[in-house]
Amino acid sequence: MFNLRNSFVPRLMLLIAVVALLAACGSASPGTSSTGASPGASPASSGSAAASEAASPPAAASAATGEPVTIRYLTPGQETEGLESVISTLSKSYTEQHPNVTYEHEVAPQTDLIQRVQLLAGSNNLPTMFAYESGAPLLPLIEAKKVLDVEKTFTELGIFDQLNPATVALLKSLVNDQGLYAIPVELNIEGFWYNKKLFADNGLQEPKTWDELLQVAEALHAKGIQPFSASGQQGWPLTRLINGYAIRKYGPDVMERVAQGELKLTDPGFIEAAKIVQDMGTKGYFGEGVATIDYDTAVDQFLQGTAAMLYMGSWELRTFNDPARNQIGAENVGLFNIPTVDGGAGTADAWSMNAGLTRSFSQAAYDANPQAVGDWIKGVFSQYGQQAADAGLVTGFTVANPPTNQPELTKMVVQQIAGAKTGVLWFEARFDPEATTLSQTNAALLATGDMTPEQFMTDLQQALDS
Repeated sequence: MFNLRNSFVPRLMLLIAVVALLAACGSASPGTSSTGASPGASPASSGSAAASEAASPPAAASAATGEPVTIRYLTPGQETEGLESVISTLSKSYTEQHPNVTYEHEVAPQTDLIQRVQLLAGSNNLPTMFAYESGAPLLPLIEAKKVLDVEKTFTELGIFDQLNPATVALLKSLVNDQGLYAIPVELNIEGFWYNKKLFADNGLQEPKTWDELLQVAEALHAKGIQPFSASGQQGWPLTRLINGYAIRKYGPDVMERVAQGELKLTDPGFIEAAKIVQDMGTKGYFGEGVATIDYDTAVDQFLQGTAAMLYMGSWELRTFNDPARNQIGAENVGLFNIPTVDGGAGTADAWSMNAGLTRSFSQAAYDANPQAVGDWIKGVFSQYGQQAADAGLVTGFTVANPPTNQPELTKMVVQQIAGAKTGVLWFEARFDPEATTLSQTNAALLATGDMTPEQFMTDLQQALDS
């Protein structure tokens, strides 16, 4: 069901304030340690030594002498990339010192993740830790007591202070203040990343309004340059555009107002938003075959210079900062916020922000061996925030020594977060799993003109009402 929260925006503003403070601390600490490694390139090498030294002495006795334990981790991320590399490095450092503990990293396609977790929960076979969407999809697992109370467990382990308080408040608000059942392994802003060189070569400026955005797109398209890359296979990159228009049309609390029944997705502003995204697709702004474009291909189209713009979250800093993947050069990557809509209630200082896919723990897996699983949790997440920051990642964990030699793009993201006045969530943040799947599945049909904007919104509103 659709869940209502009235307190999200103030809490996200608190989150922004805390992140701003963290950014200020980072700039005021010249000379603090950092590997300077690009986020996607080598967090494993940068973090392994420190992790080996610190991952475990308090837990060693119980875990090392216990029964064999397997830590199963389900995630859509590859083990060698970004935050997954940090978790893997810390876990492997832990298991080296606790040979009875085995760490298994399993990758599941993000498109199947929600359904996969639901099936595993139904068979009481959830992995020890798993990636999942915070908010409404997590509520059934909380109510069925399938997921671990993170606040209680982290407090007992003595590591609750590793979590950023404002991010904790945000995650609690997303599950109706029922508690903390997920950890924020990332903290992101979203916007339009663009190829600065392509813009400059074609005399284009960052658009400030949706009309200007579409004018830029048409100018690029007329010159044979694909304006946007987007994954229709994933669907959400397209619904993010609908959401972007809607928050500028109605204001940052638009989806809360839908939840309260003040607005319907069939209202004219939402139909207008869907129509604009459909027009972008049918005019060829997303290139050929957008419905079958997968996530990595969409990112590569931008990083290889095939497409001029990419709506994306800052979690992709790992690839933007990776010279092996980024062929246009990090210096040619720019970012602008969602443009405003003429006459709309939304303002340009509100950014789409989120904690990404959070990580939750299986209550059953923990209960089966609380000593060993707890020791592993402590060994990994007592260090995660610092190791991730050193690898160039922005997370919802506290950082004792903010790195000063982050990549320029990472610094820019931290500054943009610090300058944000209001945060807004993504389109499906308040949707249950069924409505989320419907939204993201039908998005490609909308973009290719195979579903009308009216039908797209009508089906979705019916799903929310059911």
